[in-house]
Amino acid sequence: MGKHDIETGNGGQLYPNMMESPELRWAFIRKVYTILSMQFVLTAVVAGLIVFIRPFAWFMVSTPLGFGLYITIVVLSVISVLVLACFKNKHPLNFFLLMIFTVCIAFTVGMACAFTKGEIILEAAILTGTVFVSLTLYTFWAAKRGHDFNFLGPFLFAALLVLMVFGFIQFFFPLGKVSMMIYGGLAALIFSAYIIYDTDNLIKRHSYDDYIWAAVSLYLDIINLFMAVLSLLRVLE
Repeated sequence: MGKHDIETGNGGQLYPNMMESPELRWAFIRKVYTILSMQFVLTAVVAGLIVFIRPFAWFMVSTPLGFGLYITIVVLSVISVLVLACFKNKHPLNFFLLMIFTVCIAFTVGMACAFTKGEIILEAAILTGTVFVSLTLYTFWAAKRGHDFNFLGPFLFAALLVLMVFGFIQFFFPLGKVSMMIYGGLAALIFSAYIIYDTDNLIKRHSYDDYIWAAVSLYLDIINLFMAVLSLLRVLE
């Protein structure tokens, strides 16, 4: 009964002057978060295996063959998400590509955690989860009151480009601990803002067939936020 009250009538209006059916939009939102939850279960399993199977992690970072495999998986994650963008509405290929993409990202997360203290990983996970839930609730609350975050798109895209160039420079010309702290802090702020932006798109703009891409967008926001917080905590250790 409570669920029916929330998702129907005026109580189900996600934002003022909503023209579409609240029931359909709520069903779409539930579908996206269900897919997102499955992605994180898969990510936790794959990353956990890499963390606990220490010889494999050492093989990946200490041998040319392992390093080559690592680069291959990173490239595969990029290729899979690009192909997924083209076939995001083609079932069941979209789910197969989503699984490949998620496993590749989970692998990189596992490698980042493999040589990090468990306390830092747990702290980063708790902070990331808290930020995600808080910003999601805030965005739904703000949308209900007529706020629109679509204007953030161009600014976030520009900020992401600056962050990528910053990371590229840092990779080839390490600038030290302070630089890593700045990079981690900026990345955390940018991807926190992306959570608001993509959640707002989930509420108002994604079509009902875009459930895969909506889940991918939020998944990348959360993973990148986690990696930024993790790198920041490692520097501060």
